Amino acid sequence: MTAPAGYRVIAEMPYERAIAMRGYTGTTLYVNVGSGEMEARPVTQQMKDVFVGGRGFGVWRLWNAVEGTTRWNDPENELVISSGPVGGTTSYPGSGKSIAVSLSPLTDSVIDSNAGGYFGPYLKFAGWDALEVQGKASSNVVVFIDGPSGVVQLLECPETEINTHVLSEKLLRDFADSEEPADLAAISTVTTGAGADHTRWGCLNFSFFDRKRKAVRIKQAGRGGTGTVFRDKKIAALVVKSPPVTPDANQPADVAKLREVGQRITKEILSLDESQCDMRRVGTSHLVEIMDEYDLLPTCNYRFGRHPDTPNIDSSVWRSRFSQGMPDGCWIGCTMSCSHAVDGFPLRTGPYAGDKVLVDGPEYETAAGSANLGIFDPEFVLEMNFYCDTYGIDTISFTTGLAFVMECYEAGILDSEKTGGLDLRFGNADAALDVLHQMARGEGFGVTVGQGIRRMKAKFAADYGADFAFMNSIGMEAKGLEYSEYVTKESLAMQGGYGLALKGPQHDEAWLIFMDMVNNQIPTFEDKAEALHYFPMWRTWFGLVGHCKLPWNDVEPEDNAETSEPAKVPEHVSNYCAVFSGVTGIDVEPGDLILQSERVYNFQRVFNARMGFGTREHDAIPYRSVGPVTEEEYESRAERYDGQLREKVGIDPDGKTTAEKVAALRAYREDQYEQLIDAVYKRRGWTSNGIPTIAKLEELGIAFPDVIEVVKPHQ
Repeated sequence: MTAPAGYRVIAEMPYERAIAMRGYTGTTLYVNVGSGEMEARPVTQQMKDVFVGGRGFGVWRLWNAVEGTTRWNDPENELVISSGPVGGTTSYPGSGKSIAVSLSPLTDSVIDSNAGGYFGPYLKFAGWDALEVQGKASSNVVVFIDGPSGVVQLLECPETEINTHVLSEKLLRDFADSEEPADLAAISTVTTGAGADHTRWGCLNFSFFDRKRKAVRIKQAGRGGTGTVFRDKKIAALVVKSPPVTPDANQPADVAKLREVGQRITKEILSLDESQCDMRRVGTSHLVEIMDEYDLLPTCNYRFGRHPDTPNIDSSVWRSRFSQGMPDGCWIGCTMSCSHAVDGFPLRTGPYAGDKVLVDGPEYETAAGSANLGIFDPEFVLEMNFYCDTYGIDTISFTTGLAFVMECYEAGILDSEKTGGLDLRFGNADAALDVLHQMARGEGFGVTVGQGIRRMKAKFAADYGADFAFMNSIGMEAKGLEYSEYVTKESLAMQGGYGLALKGPQHDEAWLIFMDMVNNQIPTFEDKAEALHYFPMWRTWFGLVGHCKLPWNDVEPEDNAETSEPAKVPEHVSNYCAVFSGVTGIDVEPGDLILQSERVYNFQRVFNARMGFGTREHDAIPYRSVGPVTEEEYESRAERYDGQLREKVGIDPDGKTTAEKVAALRAYREDQYEQLIDAVYKRRGWTSNGIPTIAKLEELGIAFPDVIEVVKPHQ
């Protein structure tokens, strides 16, 4: 293999490509971008039995690479990317996920973030179950994994333009064998952008070649700053070239079983999706109007849950803007096909003003994040979406973080002098874009914003004398990670879903709002604790095997509501048992999948403790996610809150000031949250301080000596 012109070879390792067998190649790839060291590392039976794949492999490799004193920007920190044994399956929808694991610059602990795109499956078909990257390069480098030729190269990158939409297209042409669609489609990249150089919100963009558009598409591992780690290591890109993908590329144990279960779910999607969530036409954007209807769409920093201008950015708008029709998916054979995009969008700001570009999305979180800024302009949503992506900035963190800034501005904590002339009131789209461009340039107030809410709170208190308690109540972060875009004030279970999530408040662990708030299916603490056991473990499983969660519950069998546990979608759970056994040859029941997740979940909780976190105090959440912080918030739902004071708290609100009512409701709700934590810890087999007990670790088969060493002082 000869490196493309201009890419000087720093180090090279030839290898004999391992063919995936029952979902595993049996080998992971280690690359040190500082020293040039490369190594093929065996996947042991213990790794498969205990950690399964994907997120599990990432957490295990990272555990063995770092110490409790390692920080995110130390050379020893790793970025680990893996798919999983089911990843790369083309006969069951949603099997194209990659999971990135690292130490986070936001939380200083373990982060896991998943993405679509082709990289994870292609990495496997190039011979590797995972890639772990360690060290720091002195200048921009590319890691190139050439599966057909059987060689890994560490290359000096000649490109100075690192923004994703430019670099990913250039890499595609540089590393593909020809301009033929099949050759272009054999390349997948991981890149980020200039925003990841200057903020802690850096995301990773995983690419795939869209044959219809004849262009590179991207999906994001957005959460926790993995892109910032990427750039701290001076990585410009990861590039993988895959051999042709076939239905039996995983060498599954039972092709017929996979085909049968795949045909069943595909028939459901084709016949039922349009009348349910309509993922094939509008994707996750269908949630915008649903969340608004139920008072759950965050507006103006989560103060309110709906807005009269929401129709300006709801799914009807995106239905008319999304192009290329169906299918439009981010993995081969995924009939869910929910990965939509807007072609030919004319940019009006920033370094690419005047260009017409492809915008991947918007997804619900990006549109809802715009509502959280008080901005209901679809042109802003698309402009912000594009620039966040190409700059490598997580749209959730950007919008949640900037919403906090806007409330601080309107509360008088900030002013135009402190923001460098920016008028950062809710609804100011131009100022919001100015902040975004500053982040990419590494200048102005944008650099401050890009450090995240937790660090902004400390700075505003120290430099401006701001009331830290107030900022702590309205700053929507937990564990250092910004909240994703749902209002949780009326769902105690969802508050726990956010607060107890291992990496911080991300909805991919547990989304319980409808079960709790709308349908009242989990009324007691014990019911909520059971849900906060099952659903985080169930959702963890998708990240272990390389699955997307959307085909699980975003389309449901017609008779699902008649089952005993409709929230679990039991037919689809049965499907996943068949998929796992069809690939690996290991017969499993639903409880086995939960047990697989419990092992990794508890191990990651111990990992958090090893890094100095993972105890009760770190499961605290901002009061804005629990109830009304300000009198304005209370008055916006006064009838509801007054009724709760009477019926739940036993206090007559008549004659009390709004401030007194806010305080009384707060005391009650904060106590409810603490009782919920007690119930969840008990259900999970953790101590009252949130540490897995030794008995629990022994039960799960993960009571390794170094694990016991971490938890023993906490028992």
